Amino acid sequence: MGVDFSALRTLINRYCAGEENWVDSRTVYIGHKEPPPGADAFIQQRFPDNRVVSSKYTFWNFIPKNMFEQFRRVANFYFLIIFLVQLIIDTPTSPVTSGLPLFFVIIVTAIKQGYEDWLRHKADKAVNQCPVSVIQRGKKIKKESFRITVGDVVFVKEDETFACDLILLSSSRDDGTCFVTTASLDGESSHKTYYAVQDTKAFRTEEEVDSIHATIECEQPQPDLYKFVGRINIYMDNEAVARPLGSENVLLRGATLKNTEFIYAVAIYTGMETKMALNYQSKSQKRSAVEKSMNSYLVVYLCILISKALINTVLKYIWQADPNKDEPWYNERTEAQRQRHILIRAFTDFLAFMVLFNYIIPVSMYVTVEMQKFLGSYFIMWDDDMYDEELGEGAVVNTSDLNEELGQVEYVFTDKTGTLTENNMEFIECCVDGHVYVPDAICNGQVLSGAAAMDMIDTSPGPGGREREELFFRALCLCHTVQVKEEETVDGIKHGIHQGKSASFYISSSPDEVALVEGMKKLGFTYLRLKDGQMEILNREDEIERFELLEVLSFDSVRRRMSVIVRAASGDIFLFCKGADSSILPRVISGKVDEVKARVEHNAVEGLRTLCVAYRPLSPEQHQEVCRLLSGAKLALQDRDKRLSEAYELVEKDLILLGATAVEDRLQEQAADTIESLHKAGMKVWVLTGDKMETAAATCYASRLFRRNTQILELTTKRVEEQNLHDVLFDLSRTVLRHHGSMTRDNCSSLSNDCTDYGLIIDGATLSAVMRPPQEDLNSGSYKEIFLEICRNCSAVLCCRMAPLQKAQIVKMIKASKEHPITLAIGDGANDVSMILEAHVGIGIMGKEGRQAVRNSDYAIPKFKHLKKMLLVHGHYYYIRISELVQYFFYKNVCFIFPQFLYQFFCGFSQQPLYDTAYLTLYNISFTSLPILVYSLMEQHINMDILKKDPSLYKDVAKNSLLRWPTFIYWTVLGVYNAIVMFFGTYFLFDNTTFTSNGQMFGNWTFGTLVFTVLVFTVTFKLVLDTHYWTWINHFVIWGSLVFFVLFSLLWGGIIWPFLNYQRMYYVFMQMLSSGPAWLSIILLITASLLPDVVKKVIWRALWPTITERIQVNAGSFHVLAFLHVSGHRFSACVRCSCLLRNTRVDIYSPKQAECFIDEEKESNVTPPRPRRSLETAPEQRRLVL
Repeated sequence: MGVDFSALRTLINRYCAGEENWVDSRTVYIGHKEPPPGADAFIQQRFPDNRVVSSKYTFWNFIPKNMFEQFRRVANFYFLIIFLVQLIIDTPTSPVTSGLPLFFVIIVTAIKQGYEDWLRHKADKAVNQCPVSVIQRGKKIKKESFRITVGDVVFVKEDETFACDLILLSSSRDDGTCFVTTASLDGESSHKTYYAVQDTKAFRTEEEVDSIHATIECEQPQPDLYKFVGRINIYMDNEAVARPLGSENVLLRGATLKNTEFIYAVAIYTGMETKMALNYQSKSQKRSAVEKSMNSYLVVYLCILISKALINTVLKYIWQADPNKDEPWYNERTEAQRQRHILIRAFTDFLAFMVLFNYIIPVSMYVTVEMQKFLGSYFIMWDDDMYDEELGEGAVVNTSDLNEELGQVEYVFTDKTGTLTENNMEFIECCVDGHVYVPDAICNGQVLSGAAAMDMIDTSPGPGGREREELFFRALCLCHTVQVKEEETVDGIKHGIHQGKSASFYISSSPDEVALVEGMKKLGFTYLRLKDGQMEILNREDEIERFELLEVLSFDSVRRRMSVIVRAASGDIFLFCKGADSSILPRVISGKVDEVKARVEHNAVEGLRTLCVAYRPLSPEQHQEVCRLLSGAKLALQDRDKRLSEAYELVEKDLILLGATAVEDRLQEQAADTIESLHKAGMKVWVLTGDKMETAAATCYASRLFRRNTQILELTTKRVEEQNLHDVLFDLSRTVLRHHGSMTRDNCSSLSNDCTDYGLIIDGATLSAVMRPPQEDLNSGSYKEIFLEICRNCSAVLCCRMAPLQKAQIVKMIKASKEHPITLAIGDGANDVSMILEAHVGIGIMGKEGRQAVRNSDYAIPKFKHLKKMLLVHGHYYYIRISELVQYFFYKNVCFIFPQFLYQFFCGFSQQPLYDTAYLTLYNISFTSLPILVYSLMEQHINMDILKKDPSLYKDVAKNSLLRWPTFIYWTVLGVYNAIVMFFGTYFLFDNTTFTSNGQMFGNWTFGTLVFTVLVFTVTFKLVLDTHYWTWINHFVIWGSLVFFVLFSLLWGGIIWPFLNYQRMYYVFMQMLSSGPAWLSIILLITASLLPDVVKKVIWRALWPTITERIQVNAGSFHVLAFLHVSGHRFSACVRCSCLLRNTRVDIYSPKQAECFIDEEKESNVTPPRPRRSLETAPEQRRLVL
C-alpha cells in the first residue's frame, strides 16, 4: 500500500526558504472561516495581535538596558573602570570624586530617557485601547484595538481612523469606492480613492458581509507604503474565483475615512506588522564632524593621561631607589604591601596615578554637548523668519545631533520641482498637430473672469484637423487620475468647476494633472465625474459624453508615462497615453512628430514642463489580448511589478501622436537670491532632477545657478552617441584643467560678471555609464575620477533625467571623494528621500508632493529661501558655539589637572592630591560647566544681519577650521601655560613662610585651595574674554558661578559638618582670604595667565585679521555703520562687504550727520547715502583711506 507524500511535499516546499519557487506570502481567512472541502489545506498561521509598541523599555528591563546603552559610550565606560579601581585598590582620592560626576551624568540621562519612554507608553496605551467595531456572527460588536486579529472583519465610519492595515470589501458608495486621507502617514492632505473587491462591493449589511467565504493570499509585511501584492480567492458554489489585489485596495493604519459613510474591511496586517509600525524604525545614525573631532581629541588626552601616569610611576621608583627616600609615612602602607612583588606594586601605583589624573578626560562634556544640541535646536523652531504664513508652519528639527554640521556644508544637492520651483502648476498652452492653443490664466482652480474661451495663436486647423483637435482634448480629459470633490473651502478659497453651475473642484496627488484638466475646461472640454465605471465629460456643445473606463495603466518613474483604456458610446476602444517626450516619441508610428517635437523643445527652453499625448485605437481582439496580459500580471504574487512593466511595454506601442502640453512651474520666491548666497559662501550647488535637460537648464538660468557668461559643458547621451564616453570625458577634462587656477565662481563672485566659469550638464543614462566599474579590456581607467575632477572645476552642476537611486549615488560619490566634503541634500518629494538619507545633512521641504521627504529628513523648512538663514546664520552660530565648547572643556581640564601632575614632583610622587575632594567633584559639575553651556546657547560673535548680507563670512568657519589640530594644540598649550603659572606662581609666593600677618604658616591644603581659586577665576575670565554677545543670562550665570564658588568654599570650610569623619578644609578658605598677599597673588596670577592670550589676539588681529575679526573690531554697536574718532571727527566704515578695511575710501562728516545716517539706515535698510556736504564745501573735513 503506497503512501502519498504530495501534500506533505507541497507544505515543505512552501515553508522552506531553500526552494527557489517559494513565495514569501501569508494566507488570511476572512472571518476566520475554513475554506470549503477540496480547497487548500486549512493551516491556521500565528500572527501578532494589534498591540502597537513604540516604547523602548519595559518596567523590568529599563535599568539593565539603559545602563548597557549608556556604558557603551567610551567616556562613561572609562569612568566606570576608574571608579571600580578606586573601590578595589588604595587610591589617593575618594571613589566619590569619580563616582559622583559619573552617576550624575548617568542618572540625568536615564531620567530624561525614562520620561520620554513613559510618554511613549502613555500614547501607546491610548491607541491600543481605542474601541473598534468588529463583525462577528453577523453582529457588530465593540473591541479594544489591541484585541483585533488578522482575519477580523472591521466596520469603520466616516472620519474614523483605521486601526490596522485592511483590505476594502465594500463601502456605502454604489461603486464600492471610498475616500481616504493619509496625512498622518505621508502628509498628503488630498483625498485618495480606494477600491473594493468587485465581487464583494455589493455586501453592505452585517449579515451579508458575514456570509463572505474567501481567503486572501498576500506578501509578508514590508514597510513600503505604496506597494502591495496579493489576490483574493472568493468561493462561490465551492469554486474559487481569483481577483488581484494591489495598493489601491489597501487601507493603511493611521489613515482616515473621508466623504464615505461607512466601509467593511478585513484585517491583513496588525500591530507591529502594519506598514505604519514598520516605518517607525529609525534611520541610520549620522555623526557630525565635530563629534569625530571630539573623539579624536579624547584619544589624544587618553594618551596624555597614560603618559602622565607612566612617567610618575617610573619617577617614583627612581626616587625610592635611594634608601633614604622610602614610601612617605602618611601613605600608611603596611609591611605586607611593602613586601609585594615590584611589578604588582608598580601596576598598583600606575592605576593610582591614572585615578589621580583621570579628570583630564571631561566626562561632563558629553552631557553638556547633548544639552547644548537639544536646547539649541529650539532656536531654529522658534525663528519667526523661518515661519511660513501660507502653510502655517515653521521649521522642524527631527534630529539635533547635526546642528553644527549646518555650518560646515560644502556641497548642496537640490531637487528642482517643488524645491526650487513652487510646484504650483499653471496650464500655459497646448500644441495639436503644430497648432498652438493658449487659454486664459488658470491656476489651481482659480479662473480669471470675463475671458474668452480660447485664443489660438496659429492658424485654425483644417476640416480634418478639428476632429484630431477634439480627440486631443478628450484624451486629456480622460487620461488622468483626477477626482471630483464636492465644493470645499481650502485656505479660504472656494473651488468650483463651473462658474455658477457646479459646486465641485478637482483634486489629485499630481498638480500637473489638475492643471491639465483645468486647461481643457478653458478650451471647451470639462471633465465631470467618474460614476459606475463611466467617465463623463462636457463638450463644447454642452453635451455630456460618456466613456467606459476599462483599464488604468498607472504612472511610474521608470516608464514616465500613464495610459487609460476607454470604450466610447459608439463602441470604439481607445488607449490614450501621456508622458515625457522621451518615453512617448520612440513609441509613435505616425503623427506630426517634427512639428510637435519642435514646439516641445521650444517650451522646454522657456522653462516649461512638457508632456506628449498620443493614442492607439484597439480592436476587440486586441483589447481581449491586452486584458489577458494585464490580468495575468496583476494576479501574480511573485515579480508582479516586473510582469506589469513588461505588459505595459507590450500594450503602449504603435501610438499615434496627437500633440503636447506646456505647464509652468514658477520659481520659488527668493530662490535665486538663496542660490547666489550659497555660492558666495563657498558652497557648490548641484541640481538633481528627473526633468528633461532643456526645462531644467532654463530653471537653472532663472535661479542664477548658471549665469549668462557660464560656459556650459554637456555630458549627455546625445554627445556620447556622437563621440565615445572616453573621448568626451577627456575633452571636458582638458577644457576645465586648461583654466585650472583661473577665476571660478568661488573667487570671482564678487568681481565683474565678465568672469568666466563652467557649468556641467549630465543626464541619467550617461551617469550610469560613468558610475559603471571599468572593464578590463579597456584602458579607460576609472571614469568616476575623471568625472569628479571635472565637477570640482565647475561652479555648478545640473543632473537631469535622474532616477531616485541615481540621486543617492551622486551624493555618495561626492561623500567618498578624497576631500570628504560635508554634503547637504534638500528636496520635497518621495523621490528625494534616498539622497536626503545619504547626505550628511538632509532637509525636507514642506511641499505639495507629500511629507515623505519631511519625515525622513534631519530638518524640515517651509520654503527653499529659508535654507539661507538656516546655513548662513544658524549653522554658523552652532558651529562657532560648539567648537568653543569642545576646546574650552579640554582647556579647562588641562588647567585643572596639570598642576596636580606638577605637584607630584614636590611630594615624592606619593599620589597626594593637590585639591580637596569636594573641589575635585564639583569642578566640572558646578563651578565651570554652566557658563560654557549658556555661552554655547547664546553667543553671537557677529550680528545675524551681517551674516545674511555677507555670505563670505561662512568661509571663515568652513572645513572644520576651528577644530583643526593647530587650534587644538594652541588651546592645550595655553592650558599647560596657565597651569604652570598658577602652580609655580603660588609656589614661589609660598616661599615666604610667614604668609599671614600673624605669622602663621600656610599648609598644603591652603596651597591647593589658592591654586584652585586662581584656576576657577582664570578659566571663567577666559570665557568672559571670548564672549561677544552679552545678555542678562550671561551675566547672571558667569558672575553667579563665581559667587557660588566663593559661598560654597566659605560654607564648606566654615561649618563643622557632622557627616564627615574629618574636615581637612576647616577654616582654610577664610584663612587664605584673610591674607593680603593672597589677594594680591590671586589678581597677579589671573592677569599673568590671561595676558599672553590677549596679546596674541591683539597681534593677530592687527597683522592677519580674518573678515570676521575685522567686523568684530569695526562693527561697534551698529551692524552697518561704525563710527571711529579720528582727530576729533568721525568716519563711517561699511561693514556690509568683505573688503571692509581694504581699499575703502570713507568721507569724514560731522557727528550730527552721522546720527542722521544712522536713522536712515534703521528705517530703510538700504545702502547709506554719501554725505550731503562735499569736501569743497566743508574744508574742515578731510578724506581718509582705510
